[in-house]
Amino acid sequence: MRGLSLLPLIRLSGVAALVGLVGVGCGGTTRTVSVREPATVSGSSAAAVERQFVAVVRQVQPEVAQIRTDSGLGSGVIFDAKGDIVTNAHVVAGARSLSVTLADGRRFPARLVGSYVPDDLAVVSIGSGHGLNPATFADSSKVDVGDLVLAVGNPLGLQSSVTDGIVSGVGRDVSEGQGVVLPNAIQTSAAINPGNSGGALVDLEGRVIGIPTLAASNPQIGGTAAGIGFAIPSNVVTDIAGQIVGKGRVVSSHRAALGVSLADNPAETGAVVAAVQSGGPAAKAGIRVGDTIEAINGKRVTSVDDLATALAAMAPGEKVTVMVARPDGTTSTRTVTLGQLPGT
Repeated sequence: MRGLSLLPLIRLSGVAALVGLVGVGCGGTTRTVSVREPATVSGSSAAAVERQFVAVVRQVQPEVAQIRTDSGLGSGVIFDAKGDIVTNAHVVAGARSLSVTLADGRRFPARLVGSYVPDDLAVVSIGSGHGLNPATFADSSKVDVGDLVLAVGNPLGLQSSVTDGIVSGVGRDVSEGQGVVLPNAIQTSAAINPGNSGGALVDLEGRVIGIPTLAASNPQIGGTAAGIGFAIPSNVVTDIAGQIVGKGRVVSSHRAALGVSLADNPAETGAVVAAVQSGGPAAKAGIRVGDTIEAINGKRVTSVDDLATALAAMAPGEKVTVMVARPDGTTSTRTVTLGQLPGT
């Protein structure tokens, strides 16, 4: 879905932050982790649906952990039996200490395996030998608006809490601010609150379709807006977390990049180039430090977030036109072959 208006958002870890929402689209590769048959209950009556909810909750709760840092609480999803747990990068950002509490109450010290801020994902580890129940991840490209879902996490420190709702939208690109855009997010009506960050959004087969990350805030009365939350799709989660677990860092982001560092223009007329990667896409196109990027592919840019959102809809190797204004007031249009956003 494209063309969304700006809307305040709240991150769902223990420490909230205001961000903005915009709409475009992007994708990633798929890795499915399956350790058991999905929970199923036959029948079509309301009682059968209720039993299905109970079965899914019983399956999923052991797959979701509470993550505690020296600055707050969040949630995580057990990624594999080796002790790797995927969560949001903002849950563990700046943490000097980490611990994980499993659904059965056992608590373990944890270490950060790796973090990738552009996709707001991180992996922590408690090591092997704890009899963990890894989650099963669905193919999020098959998620449909109207699908029934459950959100499992630790909102406000209430461990293993569950809420229900539907998939309200797909293909939402959510801007967290400071140039961070989460591509192709899943919108849900399931109630999510601070502490849900890094938890599980699951379908009625108990498969993770996304990781809840942000909730819209209500600018009129404050606090979160009921029924508007966003999750990172499972295909992005398994791809990025799989790279972090397997290689210790992200080596292929699948995301487009100009090869510049940017700053907002106080005049709100574009994004100012603060640094240019030597030999990178922008440098090859003649873009220089001090230039102001005012449009990309004919679409006006008013901020760094605007440009990041536009790039989220593009792919490495794609040719784009970039309109730049020089400090002397002259303007020109450059053709840039986009590179790939670096890993960590």
